[in-house]
Amino acid sequence: MNDIVIYAKHYCPYCARAKSLLRNKGVEFKEIEVAFAPDLQAENIARSGRRTVPQIFIDGRHIGGYDDLAALNRSGQLDLILSGRSEAAFAA
Repeated sequence: MNDIVIYAKHYCPYCARAKSLLRNKGVEFKEIEVAFAPDLQAENIARSGRRTVPQIFIDGRHIGGYDDLAALNRSGQLDLILSGRSEAAFAA
């Protein structure tokens, strides 16, 4: 089972797309709402180095935003990561 964390804002369409993609994959994730929480937004920036949302982490690895997640999905690498074969996916 993967530990998936998404820093998001409730009104963000890219956040909604990322969550939908992961739900369609049948995986659970923890959503951290940062819209009204400056401390959590600061945590997001510290972890990801980015100010935008969503920022997605799988098993502690920074995946990136929705575009990065979608690209991994299109290439088939996301399935490798979610199946526990993440080293093979990240090496590709």
